[in-house]
Amino acid sequence: MNNTIQQYKDYVMTGFVKAVQPIVVEKAQGAIITDTDGKDYIDCFAGISVVNSGHCNPLVVEAAKAQLDKLIHCGSYIYHNQPMATLAEKLAALTPGKLKKSFFCNSGAEAIEGALRLARLYTGKQEFIALQTGFHGRTWGALSITGNAGRKRGGSPFATGVTFVQAPYHYRARTALPPEEFANECARSLRDTLRFSTAMDVAAMVVEPVLGEGGIIVPPLNYFKAIKEVLDEHNILLIVDEVQSGFGRTGKMFAIEHYGVEPDMLVTAKGIAAGFPLGAFTTRDEIAEVFRPGDHLSTFGGNPVACAAALANIEFIEQTNLCEQVGEKENYVLAKLRDLQTRFPLIGEVRGKGLMIGLELVKDAALTPAAAEAERLRESCLKKGVLVGVGGAFGNVLRLQPPLVISHEQLDRAVNALEESFIELK
Repeated sequence: MNNTIQQYKDYVMTGFVKAVQPIVVEKAQGAIITDTDGKDYIDCFAGISVVNSGHCNPLVVEAAKAQLDKLIHCGSYIYHNQPMATLAEKLAALTPGKLKKSFFCNSGAEAIEGALRLARLYTGKQEFIALQTGFHGRTWGALSITGNAGRKRGGSPFATGVTFVQAPYHYRARTALPPEEFANECARSLRDTLRFSTAMDVAAMVVEPVLGEGGIIVPPLNYFKAIKEVLDEHNILLIVDEVQSGFGRTGKMFAIEHYGVEPDMLVTAKGIAAGFPLGAFTTRDEIAEVFRPGDHLSTFGGNPVACAAALANIEFIEQTNLCEQVGEKENYVLAKLRDLQTRFPLIGEVRGKGLMIGLELVKDAALTPAAAEAERLRESCLKKGVLVGVGGAFGNVLRLQPPLVISHEQLDRAVNALEESFIELK
């Protein structure tokens, strides 16, 4: 273990994550990670919201092994392969509305880049609207539409023609309006932003249906219908980033289904292939058709092993009715977390959809972010054998995004570890 940690220090760029107490992972199964010393951890972060169907899901492993014996790589946009074709057909059936054709790549950031390019080609327009506190990846274009200074630091100058609007972050909106009316106000603000802060040359608005890195911000239920009405008035596409929220994470196959709105493009990655590198963006026929040979390409996109894993992953989600299970687990764990909120004033708000849950920590009634406390709680949970994430625009949100197969007993142990950590911190 110590040798691996030293190798990381000597040879690996680890600037992304502050390892409060680094562990070396030896193996994982379901919702349990085991380190090289044999210690088990309940994984409440799922490899950054990736292994929705559990670590090393047997169905996924079997499908990947079978594909490895037949074909690993062929250049999927030069030659055809069956797993990619079948996965594209499956996504056409799963995604909402008339979304039909998919482009496959390696990650969420790459998928976002492709979606932005396609939106410009289809509309002939150049600008984009994005949300404050939103996050879409760490490549240049994805960072350009990311509304978080902490993630963008050191990367400027970014792309021009991007305008940010207020996120549907009701907890910090400094408003007495109820959530639904606040959502309508956000739509009115969007209309004003288009009129006064753009060249009226906007190709698309890019949004997360639940903002992950932003702190698990759940928009009011009428938010997307309200903004879609404004976008349609101006022939602006709606690109929905489901990189974190897709494939059962929120109790629906895709989080946008909670809101009754059909996007023009839907971007996926993370949970699509249960840990294999794969991303995609899916859109309608008439939008997809503007791509001409040479307009876009990905050498490893549509990798047959990753696509075979994705098909098995989706099969598992459907066969086990995992989305329904997630809805029940959401109610179970939120009740426990809101009980903690009544006893620990540091917890300003508990919010979430499905098993995408955030605890925003604040020091006082002025909502002063408790970022240092969030880090201490994460470290305390790790010592107790529970892995949680920290995020939010102010670094003060504990993120719980476990594998969706996590058991009630494992959820209980995770909440107990949180409770003990809050008591110790107090």
